[in-house]
Amino acid sequence: MVRTPLTPEERERGERLGRLLRTARGDRSMAEIAARAGLSAETLRKIETGRAPTPAFFTVAALAEALALSMDELVRACAPAPVTAVA
Repeated sequence: MVRTPLTPEERERGERLGRLLRTARGDRSMAEIAARAGLSAETLRKIETGRAPTPAFFTVAALAEALALSMDELVRACAPAPVTAVA
């Protein structure tokens, strides 16, 4: 199975997700949040650093619950920036 390359927009969205998760984690350890979400600390590290820019929905949902974030917050924070037309 060949994986199609990610677009720059998909990479940027993954980076925004990572920044949001790092901010929401605050001073709590990566291991604590990963365990609460049922993930390995390495998986969380990859998501937070953007090396795993397209995590599975259920992974994101588990992290949102562990960090007390709503899925709506995640969608708003990770949505692509609106494109403005230049005249």
